[in-house]
Amino acid sequence: MVASFDAYSASQADRWVADVLRTISPALDADASDAAWEWLYEGRIETRRALSLAEPCTVSVIHARTRITWTIRPVLLLSLAHRHGAELPQCAYVFKPHGTY
Repeated sequence: MVASFDAYSASQADRWVADVLRTISPALDADASDAAWEWLYEGRIETRRALSLAEPCTVSVIHARTRITWTIRPVLLLSLAHRHGAELPQCAYVFKPHGTY
């Protein structure tokens, strides 16, 4: 599964991952839960440092045979339009993409 979350600051992105890890940690096996809490206590400092330097970072836990990874990437571009709930102009439906060459 792939999903995204629009955070408007490094602390908001960091807090979102932390909230999710706290929520799922009781359902994780002992090693994955330990890794989650290690990041919550120690890794968040490094994550915030990386984000403040506009560097991407990842947080991963492995539960049984499943790897759960969050990738946080700073975006340094200004958004042109909000991507949720926008109605496209009629000309957007006229465009016909060509195949790759």
